[in-house]
Amino acid sequence: MKKLINGVESVLTESLKGFGEAHAGLVKVQFEPTFVMRADAPRRGKVGLISGGGAGHEPLHAGFVGHGMLDAACPGQVFTSPTPDQMLAAAQAVDGGAGVLFIVKNYAGDVMNFEMGADMLGQGHATVLVNDDVAVEDSTYTQGRRGVAGTVLVEKIVGAAAEAGADLATCKALGERVVAATGSMGVALTSCTVPAAGKPTFTLAEDEMEMGVGIHGEPGRRRVKLASADAIAEEMLGAILGHLKPKAGQEVLLLVNGFGGSPLMELYLLHHAAAKILGGKGLKIARSLVGNWTTSLEMAGASLTLLLLDEELTRLWDAPVETAALRWGR
Repeated sequence: MKKLINGVESVLTESLKGFGEAHAGLVKVQFEPTFVMRADAPRRGKVGLISGGGAGHEPLHAGFVGHGMLDAACPGQVFTSPTPDQMLAAAQAVDGGAGVLFIVKNYAGDVMNFEMGADMLGQGHATVLVNDDVAVEDSTYTQGRRGVAGTVLVEKIVGAAAEAGADLATCKALGERVVAATGSMGVALTSCTVPAAGKPTFTLAEDEMEMGVGIHGEPGRRRVKLASADAIAEEMLGAILGHLKPKAGQEVLLLVNGFGGSPLMELYLLHHAAAKILGGKGLKIARSLVGNWTTSLEMAGASLTLLLLDEELTRLWDAPVETAALRWGR
């Protein structure tokens, strides 16, 4: 295992210290318990948005803390859920009096710990559960569909609404509407190596790929022979469109998300492959986002996410944002 680390036990702490130093004008990093919060939080009268999950998916979630997105993020150890005391401390730190909304990916550990944190907080909170992965309906790692890269879209759109003054009930309903209009699916070309494990999570032959892989290396739909980008896009979009069932002429947001080990050249090539397919089905790509947004350490591979847009969702997507990972309009 070759990694730029000092020791397995200090990876997360030292990484977060570096993140805080690099983005000191945007965020504050707190320890014992650990969470990242907006430098200008709490914002009086604003709904506080909080998300979190295991480290190893950077920039998710800490990279999306800032104006127009999250107020706080709770990072756990690599691929491990954060703990309830982290959620409680983050919520208390960013609550501006309008309540807090937890945005939770659908994994058993995340769901359980966020529920416990919310119970400890008491009143004035709500939860949006993100389950955009169409690759599986259920697995040993989830309670139904997994929450993956579509989480970024939920955080951006609900974040814009909260920034504009939407109340807690409105933010929750909006988040659930985005989840219902979003579908994702991924493919792995290689595994990744969790530092504490010191070896790849799984193995793939040189001519194999894992279709429908999860962001922690969970098994996908099946292991198949390596195919062209066009064929990969065709299968992933077929599953996503089968779930969303858009009408001809529908405007969509296309997110091409890298898992950490595939170069931008390949991600843009995959966007082109997806664009040809979507155009052939009468769908219009109105907005795009390409890059590493929900990674799986150094895994080679990518996921595609589609969001069915309407006028309100497009406006909120376009609203100003200033975080370590996403910035426009300010």
